[in-house]
Amino acid sequence: MKGLYFQQGSTNEEIAFVFQEKLLAEMKMEKDFFPVGREVAGIVLDVGSKVSFFQRDDEVVGILPLDSEDPGLCEVVRVHEHYLVHKPEKVTWTEAAGTIRDGVRAYTALHYLSHLSPGKSVLIMDGASAFGIIAIQLAHHRGAKVISTACSLEDKQCLERLRPSVARVIDVSNGKVHVAESCLEETGGLGVDIVLDAGVRLYNKDDEPAVKLQLLPHKNDIITLLGVGGHWITTEENLQLDPPDSHCLFLKGATVAFLNDEVWNLSNIQQGKYLSTYFKGRDGEVVIWCF
Repeated sequence: MKGLYFQQGSTNEEIAFVFQEKLLAEMKMEKDFFPVGREVAGIVLDVGSKVSFFQRDDEVVGILPLDSEDPGLCEVVRVHEHYLVHKPEKVTWTEAAGTIRDGVRAYTALHYLSHLSPGKSVLIMDGASAFGIIAIQLAHHRGAKVISTACSLEDKQCLERLRPSVARVIDVSNGKVHVAESCLEETGGLGVDIVLDAGVRLYNKDDEPAVKLQLLPHKNDIITLLGVGGHWITTEENLQLDPPDSHCLFLKGATVAFLNDEVWNLSNIQQGKYLSTYFKGRDGEVVIWCF
């Protein structure tokens, strides 16, 4: 049974992808190969004796952990049961595997990091992205008022076609629209309760590329449009807040949380559960065996 791996070469060599037989002994010896693809979906063929969540013929979807030796682009994969969930019946295999990662990120941001509740206002930056679309749907499901930014005319048209509709779509593609002013206008000057950014601009215009200036708001804009007791969920891992920024957030009673792409994979390891699960994918058998 073969899988797709990334082969790490020297700095002068080109990137190479190779198919490799999945022999555990070889994997322990070969340190130059890294698994490719982590989102998987398929049908359970068999389970271990201590598995409690799944049984044979279950349709499941999941994300392989960072230390997985098996690639997701593979005929046979093994995984612990806690990295899997049941696939909804009406969701296709491609949609299930393609949305679970951004779905977990969006749910983490809205449920765990900002405690979204009905009636809250949410600004979702770059709403036409995969993450943004899912976040908008989850926010609407919770009864929130959603404001979003669009990075192009096509993105703006996409967001305007959504139902339930977005309260306001802010087109930032021309670099002339002020996000903070638009949000304050939409909320009657109160500011938004929750902000999910797609990165922020940290410095002045002369210090950053022009393209980035058009698409990303300045950190001061985010602080300005954030309401009292608001939550700022940022994907900017190098966010730098100066003392005046912190003082403004302090006066508003606002919080800042960081959304790590791999946050789901950093939780405490579950105890007492072992899995030997076998997937059969659309194009062949996929064995997922974790313990």
